[in-house]
Amino acid sequence: MTRPAGAAAWPMFRALVGIGVLCGLLIVSVYEVTAPMIAANKARALQSAIFDVLPAARATRAYAWQGDGLVELDAAAAEAASADDVVYAGLDEGGQLVGFAISGAGMGYQDIIRVLYGYAPDRDAIVGIRVLETRETPGLGDKIEKDPAFLANFAALDVRLTTEGTGLANPIVPTKHGDKTSPWQVDAITGATISSFAIANILNDSAGLWIPRLAPAARNVVANTEGAL
Repeated sequence: MTRPAGAAAWPMFRALVGIGVLCGLLIVSVYEVTAPMIAANKARALQSAIFDVLPAARATRAYAWQGDGLVELDAAAAEAASADDVVYAGLDEGGQLVGFAISGAGMGYQDIIRVLYGYAPDRDAIVGIRVLETRETPGLGDKIEKDPAFLANFAALDVRLTTEGTGLANPIVPTKHGDKTSPWQVDAITGATISSFAIANILNDSAGLWIPRLAPAARNVVANTEGAL
């Protein structure tokens, strides 16, 4: 007697469903095991980047902008928040503010570029930058991470505010390589113009948002500061 076609297919269907469920369980199990390690590695990388862009810092505190002021976050809240919503105050050994580490992101040549940069309120300047995420072309676009002449742009990039304190006195603008004449300009990399222009635009957008907030708050960030600023 010939078996119905549906009956013949049922064991194969059941086996495929079983394999699918097993694979799903394995994926979830691996994620549950590795997620804490990935989060810990990400936190360590972020701390390293903060100390890189603020070399004088010995401790950090996380803050978010809420309403019209900065509110301090604990480690869990900082980790859960969007990177673009959190800034880190860098404190020296005496608990005094040396600057803020700020995240910014924007479109590069290939994909999104994410950076962390250091802002020193007492100098009205960006004083360091670290590329956190990039997929730019190896050997060309990735020069934004390691080209010494390009990184020198961010040793003292002018981000002073207007007299009213509501925005940057001068926008951060990129220039073709060799054409930089002002301390708020970014000298681009020959052969990686789009990527280096993207960095300048990312900093201009991010600094234009954050510097007017952080400059007045900087006076209140000290070792014993807690809560809203």
